Amino acid sequence: MPPIHSSPYFQMDNPAILSLLRPTPGEKHRKSTSSSGGLLRMFKLFPMLTSGCKMVALLGRPRKPMIKDSATTGTIFGYRKGRVCLAIQDDPHSVPIFVIELPMLTSLLQKEMASDIVRIALESETKTHKKKVLEEFVWAVFCNGRKMGYSIRRKQLSDDELHVMQLLRGVSMGAGVLPSPNDKETVTADGELTYMRARFERVVGSKDSEAFYMINPDGAASGPELSIFFVRSN
Repeated sequence: MPPIHSSPYFQMDNPAILSLLRPTPGEKHRKSTSSSGGLLRMFKLFPMLTSGCKMVALLGRPRKPMIKDSATTGTIFGYRKGRVCLAIQDDPHSVPIFVIELPMLTSLLQKEMASDIVRIALESETKTHKKKVLEEFVWAVFCNGRKMGYSIRRKQLSDDELHVMQLLRGVSMGAGVLPSPNDKETVTADGELTYMRARFERVVGSKDSEAFYMINPDGAASGPELSIFFVRSN
């Protein structure tokens, strides 16, 4: 049995988060079934494949989305030796509606992926409710129940973030290695610039809570591998 601190439910006792949690059949049947892939596994393996750089550069060129639907686009990216960023868009061509640099290293997130289920919770302690929950700025960040620290939502994209969004325009899902914005090479002092993009089902629990559930590209019934929760404390 894994230690309790590695459980995705540990310390996630916020009523708003619990109301958004879904049962994941994969937790019951994970021992009897094995997935052939999954974006989390791709994100964990692709940083070791420097040849993925050219492939991703080509994937970023389509003028039209590969898949048209109402799903939200979520992108997790960052240098291997740096902090990981999260961007949420209505579609791959639109301006991100939410961008934040999470208080955790990309390498740490990859370790969390070993559990096959990753739950990221962002909690705002703002007392006013005049803004939409995703418009809040200061967030406490939890990963699989452990508090990682605090982050502030971006008002404007940094040069690196804009570079990633431009390269991935039109890409609906995938994982790989991107060329760095300055020298156009794969490996920099901060390591490789990796990304994982997926489609998410957006669920609004209330005016103070929203959740994003990753849609498995292979159609597996093992439940979402990645869930992101936004909660505003009452």
